[in-house]
Amino acid sequence: MPKPGSPNSGWKPKVRRLSPTPQVLGQYSHIFTCTDPEANEQATPPPTGNPSADVIGHLLGDFGLWQLRTLLILFLCKIPAAWFMASILFTAPDIYPEEEYSCDTSSFDAVANSSVSLDHCHVMVHYGDSGYASMHRCHQFHYSPLSFHSLIVEFDLACLSDIFVAWSQYWHLFGFFMGGVVATKLLPVLSPRQIYVTGIWSLLGCGLITCLVNDFSLHCALRCLAAIACSFMVTSGEVIFSDITAGKHRLAALLLYDSFWALGLILLPGMASFAHSWRHIYLEITLPLLVIIFLLPWTPDSPRWLLQHTKDSQLAVDGTVELVLEAARINGHWFNVPKDLPQQLTLLREKMLAQPSPVCWLDLWRGHRRATIHLVAVHMALAAFLVVHVGLLLNIRSFGREHLLLNTMALGLAEILGCFLAMYVTFHHCPRKWQWAGGLCIFGGGIGCLCWFLNGEDVPEVYEIPLLLFFSTLPKAAVSCGQSMILACMEELVPPEHRTQFAFSALTWARVWQLSASLLLLLREVGTSLSLTAFCVLVILGGLCTCCLATPQQAQELEGVSVHKKIKYRAGYGCHNIIL
Repeated sequence: MPKPGSPNSGWKPKVRRLSPTPQVLGQYSHIFTCTDPEANEQATPPPTGNPSADVIGHLLGDFGLWQLRTLLILFLCKIPAAWFMASILFTAPDIYPEEEYSCDTSSFDAVANSSVSLDHCHVMVHYGDSGYASMHRCHQFHYSPLSFHSLIVEFDLACLSDIFVAWSQYWHLFGFFMGGVVATKLLPVLSPRQIYVTGIWSLLGCGLITCLVNDFSLHCALRCLAAIACSFMVTSGEVIFSDITAGKHRLAALLLYDSFWALGLILLPGMASFAHSWRHIYLEITLPLLVIIFLLPWTPDSPRWLLQHTKDSQLAVDGTVELVLEAARINGHWFNVPKDLPQQLTLLREKMLAQPSPVCWLDLWRGHRRATIHLVAVHMALAAFLVVHVGLLLNIRSFGREHLLLNTMALGLAEILGCFLAMYVTFHHCPRKWQWAGGLCIFGGGIGCLCWFLNGEDVPEVYEIPLLLFFSTLPKAAVSCGQSMILACMEELVPPEHRTQFAFSALTWARVWQLSASLLLLLREVGTSLSLTAFCVLVILGGLCTCCLATPQQAQELEGVSVHKKIKYRAGYGCHNIIL
């Protein structure tokens, strides 16, 4: 230690500058009020080559601690969305005839002369010595004491379990489709955060009410409303994080968005294993929403939406300034805040309000022939992938109730693998990423179709179940890869002014076809291999359509140059790429 009076007596070690604290937040007001031109030099303006590099993007940066915190909060909404979609696997499992239920023949005449089918779903009644007999369907059943009280027992649907699962899931998928459409149409009126909060509270209410319902029709209606709420959260959440991130970080967030959906699938079997009734399962998947509600104070709104759609100009600028300054403080960019930030935001608001109205749907198809082929391929591939995305998961009911827990977790892991595989292919094989994703889908679907050779063969269960699971997980991982890539990168295929309409068109079309997934599940009545093969064929079809995609190239004639140079068209990053 230096002695007093020595040349180094005033020396202090260099330490890391701390992040801004509430005591120094007063400097923000100094930035806007100080009149000394040298006290606060204006930050370097953002480059004009990037369409998203406005003053908001310049202050927020592509990614930072504030964006990371927001992403983790918004990604959580995918977990309850997966729980409410896949809950039917555990609330309505198969029950076995004779062991767990039997037909109640007391409602038929000539009970002594009746015989019951092996599945206890039909009763043959013989009338005396006349030789006359009639076949009746059993509508009432006796149930043995069960360790789990399922929806099948609740609604007395022992012989209609497959139809009940398909019908109930149809209403969930219909609600998810309608929720995406309604949320997209509400965006010009309500902010993404308002839609997000509405979805959370609605889902909490629907989940709690469902626990008290004993009516079949009301149960399906509540599942539809819960799906609408889930779609509200998923749609608005993506709008928010797409607006506050940019560059490769935004692309990575879009690619990994479904990974939290898969995480929900992995957690669901563990939660269901402790439940003794379907009501307990609904409570277990509903109450964790309180965690998301607790995190709402740290859930921001879309800054560009606030700036563009808030009616009062001063309120729009003030709200955006507050949000941007908070993000800049957490990210450590507060010293880059320009002196004329409110004025720059006012100019940006005027520029955003002066933008032309979005193109109509028919304008998407008025272009080059290759562009039209790309549009058709995206619509077909995404429809096939979304059908398989739900169908393969619900099809594991065919593999037996005893293996349901492990099979669900395996498909969840396969979906996570597919998301990370999509990110790897996108960043390391960018020029041929569509062909890589399509080839993986064709390969996975082709391997899955080999399950047809198990049809009718007497294979021991110890080998049959692992084989069926392998033939399901491989296409599931491939579909997850292709679906994530299309949802994240399809904006590259169209000009900037077409992206919003294109995303809405492709996803609406795909959601309509996704409704057929519940109907394809009924093929398990014919054979387990038939339903699995049908989904694998769709995987191959989606892979073929994905292989037809390519990032378009334009031939532009430069001014003063007689030759044409082909330049690669790279999509910018808008803030309204909607996922329904």
